[in-house]
Amino acid sequence: MREYLYSFLLNPVSLSALFSWLSAQFIKTVIKLLTGRVKDLKELIALLLWRTGGMPSSHSALVCALTTSIGFRSGVDSDIFILACCFTLVVIRDAVGVRRASGLQARSLNELGKKLHQKGMINFQAVKEVHGHAPLEVFVGCLLGLFTGTAFSVL
Repeated sequence: MREYLYSFLLNPVSLSALFSWLSAQFIKTVIKLLTGRVKDLKELIALLLWRTGGMPSSHSALVCALTTSIGFRSGVDSDIFILACCFTLVVIRDAVGVRRASGLQARSLNELGKKLHQKGMINFQAVKEVHGHAPLEVFVGCLLGLFTGTAFSVL
């Protein structure tokens, strides 16, 4: 059991996916720190570990690194590479399309709800705003994943 875990953790595919995700989260955190958008230590830790949205997309970086390293190891004509490509397309579409649209709708709903609540018309509790990505954020995440996957496969 121990050797399976060890070989999983040292696998270039696993390493490239993990490293690209951590790199994207780190870059995202640095950008937010430099622009003064981090309020406290709790938010800093959340940004480093799991906060979604922002530049670059960590989801896109992870799936692109995964797909790239699978392509190098298994070949671009392998079934697992085709599966990884399809998975990558779904994740990217979700990041730039569905999640972004729901986040924008939630923001509009919250603004409307606050206005109606202030006028005493309704009792309103804000809905969670899911942060999707702008196309540039996804593109940069994909480039990061492509370079990371290539590095872990070739070097």
